[in-house]
Amino acid sequence: MAILGSTPLPREKINALQLYVSNMWPKLTRNTRDAMEAVHDCKLEAQTGKRRWPLYVSASEDARRVRERLRKTLAPEFFQQIDIRALSGAPEQITEHGLVYLPGRYVVPGGRFNEMYGWDSYFIAKGLLCEGRVGLAQSIADLQLYQVKHYGTVLNCNRTYCLTRSHPPFLGRLVLSVYEATGDLEWLGNALPYVERYHAYWCSLPQFLPGIELSRYHALGDGPAPEAFHGEVDAAGRNHYDRLLEWLRLHMDAHPGLDQFLDPTTDNLTLAAYKDDRTVRESGFDLTGRFGPCGMGIRDFAPVCLNTLIWQLEKDIAHIRRLLDSAPSTIERWERHANERAERMQRLLWDEKTGLFLDWQLSRQQRRAYPFATTFWPLWAGWATPEQAARVVENLPLFETSHGLLTSTTTTGCQWDAPYMWAPLVIMAVEGLYRYGFKAEAARISHRFLTTLSVDFERTGQLFEKYNALTGTSDVDGEITFGYATNEPGFGWTNAVVCMLTRCGAGKCSL
Repeated sequence: MAILGSTPLPREKINALQLYVSNMWPKLTRNTRDAMEAVHDCKLEAQTGKRRWPLYVSASEDARRVRERLRKTLAPEFFQQIDIRALSGAPEQITEHGLVYLPGRYVVPGGRFNEMYGWDSYFIAKGLLCEGRVGLAQSIADLQLYQVKHYGTVLNCNRTYCLTRSHPPFLGRLVLSVYEATGDLEWLGNALPYVERYHAYWCSLPQFLPGIELSRYHALGDGPAPEAFHGEVDAAGRNHYDRLLEWLRLHMDAHPGLDQFLDPTTDNLTLAAYKDDRTVRESGFDLTGRFGPCGMGIRDFAPVCLNTLIWQLEKDIAHIRRLLDSAPSTIERWERHANERAERMQRLLWDEKTGLFLDWQLSRQQRRAYPFATTFWPLWAGWATPEQAARVVENLPLFETSHGLLTSTTTTGCQWDAPYMWAPLVIMAVEGLYRYGFKAEAARISHRFLTTLSVDFERTGQLFEKYNALTGTSDVDGEITFGYATNEPGFGWTNAVVCMLTRCGAGKCSL
């Protein structure tokens, strides 16, 4: 199938990308038989001479059954290195972090990310479906539903340090995508209660915002995120919090409000700083200046991205109930929820002056003027008006480069800002533009993005997590100040977007 665009890549270049992606899926797939590979986590302190690796099982799961399953699956010498522990008490009480058990196959992003991630898995599953790997995509959906059942939400990732965090909510999209491939109504009916429970997670305190009736990201737990404390260390030996503290000290006077993140009596980060750092990781945009320096202040925002996804989740639940021939009153209730949310988003998140969808800041009761690629998400979901979509398209020059699409218009030293480009933001913009009839623009961005990937692939032999949208390369050495400074090869959602654009086409990527 030809790529969208008037000048698609030559077939041999498309084939090379597709072959690479097809060969990567098995390497990124994990199962219970891969437990020894999965338990290792390079983001935590190296534990020299470690003899046993903890694997945590939900208190609502049958730990004895899990133990017997692993005993039969693993070679004896490997099974003896796994320490199976039942989760009990609050996640913050865990002193030795480890892998959280999942009973099936899933795909990890790659590189330093050797676990299943929330919104990564949606894009990965979409790519797998484009390749016809329906069984693996369904397993991913099953495991996200399993997480809601046993761990209360779709986890940021299946490590114990993420038991207090979720991730951008794509579960309804994922479930319906799998159903479209299988036609299994019984499976869809079994999934519905957990999809609705996940909606309740995002519409309950502290995520829910009474008064404006929208939602925010709000991670639980306190103190530094373990993977950031140990896994984001620069060449000088400073971890992420050391660098953040140094930045805050230098910029306190120029940025009113930063005093809530730096305690002048101790000269240390406050509990609020750590809470917001955990929360920006829950948002998936770790890290960005969109909500404040390195995300400091994120709990003060009702974001475009999150509320668009919750609106989509409400529409998806209504659609699932319609497919299951549910009572009309229940379908109407979910449609009403979506309609009411759309009205609130129209009122608070659309900025007529700039022609952009912007995040609403609670403390200032206004939108924050920070152009970000999530402005395309209302187009992707379909709650923008045609007039709003046209205005957003007028702003394409803010984001579009000869290599694709900038994440934001601001350079902060964070990887989720300029000059970086990310596959999920590109595909959602392309799909949004396509939905509203801006097919030439969608084709142009798609072609530029794929060309960037192809040229860099010929140079490096790999696809990467992110790209520089100004230089058109995967080189990020010395450019990222906050978070981790590497660019992971592999990489799950980049692989997936290649599949979505070259095998499916933008018009078929979304339901």
